[in-house]
Order: sequence, then structure tokens, then C-alpha cells
Amino acid sequence: MKQIAHPEVLTFFEDNSSTFSYIVIDPNSRDCAVVDSVLNFDYASGNIHYESADQILNCIQRRNLNVVYLIETHVHADHLSAAPYIQSVTGGKIGISKHIDSVQRTFGEVFNEPAEFKRDGTQFDVLFEDGQTYHIGSIEAVAIHTPGHTPACMVHLMGDACFVGDTIFMPDSGSARADFPGGDARSLYQSIQKILKLPDETRLFMCHDYQPNGRARAFLTTVLEQKRSNIHVRHGISEEEFVAMREARDGTLGMPSLIYPSLQTNMRAGHFPKPDTNDITYLKVPISGLKQSLIATD
Repeated sequence: MKQIAHPEVLTFFEDNSSTFSYIVIDPNSRDCAVVDSVLNFDYASGNIHYESADQILNCIQRRNLNVVYLIETHVHADHLSAAPYIQSVTGGKIGISKHIDSVQRTFGEVFNEPAEFKRDGTQFDVLFEDGQTYHIGSIEAVAIHTPGHTPACMVHLMGDACFVGDTIFMPDSGSARADFPGGDARSLYQSIQKILKLPDETRLFMCHDYQPNGRARAFLTTVLEQKRSNIHVRHGISEEEFVAMREARDGTLGMPSLIYPSLQTNMRAGHFPKPDTNDITYLKVPISGLKQSLIATD
């Protein structure tokens, strides 16, 4: 029987977006992957800083690790990716699902991006296919397409460690929303079933935790625990019940505070749009519901 790798997983947390980032280390070499890194961004001032990413970089450098991949589980709508910044220091390939092109087409239209904005995923170094295997040193990893939250969501199974992005949360939090453009509650349910078919002992690492009822922060669970107690998809909850719950719940949710800057950068593999003619970079905010009388004219 083939032995499944048990990678060392180092966890980092960014408070403003309640996001977990990870370094996944091959036990037999210095090779590693970075999953879902965060660039700190102050929306009000437009300032960026690198505290969260530098924590990851300091750890990589202190342990003399070799970064092979910088994985994005999806195009995040609640934080900006620090992958290009980390890559500029460590090297490695930035990877995401091949279905990023669908997200780029959708939000390329939302933000009225010019034709020079490529909608084919070529901003990324690797576009993962569903079921594609790749290696982090001796670890065999598998990319699994899990649409529903977004069309380009993927979970990454690295040995016995699975990084689930926003497909599923801790058992007392349930599942992610499915109402963003291209999202779909039924697809999300079916994607979660892919996770629940993994071996019971598989470790599941969360992308977020919102600490319901004020409990301590948590990032790690197992397939077995999810099947037993996830409030949205535990054993016995049907697809129809899930879809009805998810769609009703999504109708009550507001938008993430960093959705516009996050989407514009993350669909570019974490890069900002090109500077304007004054050498300053700008991010757009689409305005809806504006009365005609308030539109400025020259």
C-alpha cells in the first residue's frame, strides 16, 4: 500500500480578513508551498504593507525552505494576495484553477477592463486542471475543482493535508456563500461532497474562521468531523435542503469590505493594474443606484 505523506503545516493568521495562510513543507526535503497569502491593505488610505507576508517570508528564510508553488485556492474577494511579493523574494510558481478565465471575463466586464487585460489566465504561472497531480518535493499533491463559491475554486490535497479555500468552513460555521457572480449553491453542495469522500482522517485546513459564538479561533478539522457535525452539510442533509438554506442565507449577507480591490488585483495573480498617466495606480469602485441628476458633467 502506498504511504500517504504527512507534511508539516505552518499556520499564519491575518486579523482584518480572518484569513489563514499556510506553508506546507515536504518532510523529506526543504521544498514547500505557500497557500493563500495575504497582502495588508488599508482601504481608506490606499496604503499597502507587508507585515503578514513578511511573517511568511521570515519563516521561509529562517528555515532555508525552497518555495515551489504559491497556491491560490480561488480569486479571493476579502483580501489581496501577497503571492507576487513573496515570489519576488523566493521564486516559485503562482498557481490557480484553469477556470480563472471565467472569473476574468466576468469581472473584466464589471470593471470595464481594456482589451489589454488578458482573460486567459496567463497572468499566473500554472493553471491547474481538475485532478491534476503535481509535486512538492516528495509529496504528491492533487488539485480538485470545487466550484460553487466561485467558478474557479479548487481544494489542494497535499498528502494527508487538504486546503479547502472557501468551499467549506469549520463544522460550526458550515459553508461559504454562493451568491457571487458565477457562484451556485447546488454546485457548492456537490463540490463539498468531493471533500467528504476523502479518507476520514484527512486533515482539512480552513481559509477563514469567523469564531461563531465567540469560541476560540480554529483552522483544522477532519473529513470525519465534517461528516458528523457540519451544520450545513453533515450526513443526512440533502442537496435540496442545503440549496434552500444557502440561498436564503446568502440573501441576508452584505458584501466583503475589500471586495473591489481584492477582485481587481487577485484576478491579475495579485498584481495591481498599470499606473495611470500620472504614475499613480488606481482601483475602480463601480457605482450603482446613482440618480441621473447627480452625475457630473463637464
